[in-house]
Amino acid sequence: MSARYLQDTALRYFLEVVRCGSINAASVKLNVVSSAISRQISALETELDTVLFERRARGMVPSAAGEVLAAYAYKSTLDADRAVNEIRALNGLRSGRVRLCSTTGFATEFLPLAIAAFQVSYPDIQFDLAVGDSREVSRMLREGEADIGLSFSRAPERDIKVESRLKAPVMVVMRRGHPLERFDRIALAQLQAYPLALPDPSLTLRQLFDVACAEQNLSMKSVFTSNYAPAIYNFVAQSDAVSLSGEVSVRHRVADGILTAVPLRDRAMGRRDVEIQTFNGRMLPRAVQTFLAFIIERLKQHVA
Repeated sequence: MSARYLQDTALRYFLEVVRCGSINAASVKLNVVSSAISRQISALETELDTVLFERRARGMVPSAAGEVLAAYAYKSTLDADRAVNEIRALNGLRSGRVRLCSTTGFATEFLPLAIAAFQVSYPDIQFDLAVGDSREVSRMLREGEADIGLSFSRAPERDIKVESRLKAPVMVVMRRGHPLERFDRIALAQLQAYPLALPDPSLTLRQLFDVACAEQNLSMKSVFTSNYAPAIYNFVAQSDAVSLSGEVSVRHRVADGILTAVPLRDRAMGRRDVEIQTFNGRMLPRAVQTFLAFIIERLKQHVA
């Protein structure tokens, strides 16, 4: 049994064109001839007496009416998935799938370890994890590509429900034996004396760092920049460079003696929260609900 049988054909075709941006791309994805997709969309537009797409040189984008229908279609797809999972559970199948999306900080340590711990009790639950920046996490939730998102807070996002929000202290990360290791807290100005390895400017932590430096008129240059956290941690562990990270992202490296993490004392660097997110209004499958409750409690223990 597949969730697609619970959806109208025209709606499925419409949604794939929204995702792909063109009828031709949707045709390839669905393995359906383009003319069939065009007919279904035309029938929808006739039935609704409105234009659902704006045709542009580089493809098709939903009109205002198309955006409304797309939101409904995404929810319909997710509810269909949930119904299929619940029916399977009634048939005695102890299986399920949880689709996660997160920023790199959570994907490095927290989520792999949380999944392993969860599967001790639920070994038949399968997991998918996609990694991107905060905007990508929100997009995947909104478009039904993920069930749960873990991210650091930005501006409030349309259709995104924050299931849990916790403060996320920023730490200065360095190798064992580094001169800054002796301090209980470190000021941003102290970092000027050392090489910096920083996250990519697209990431929230780097954006917060740049704003804080500007507010204090501090000039900082990064000798190594990456959007991949493990690369930064490995570089820092083998050099005199220092970096910044959330504590949850480096806890096990610190416990293993690979790195040292010291809190920043600048108030400006405290403007960041951890968020566990879902798509607002969606009824979550049982496996997703169970894992959501599990990681909310686990994350509270990590950031306490």
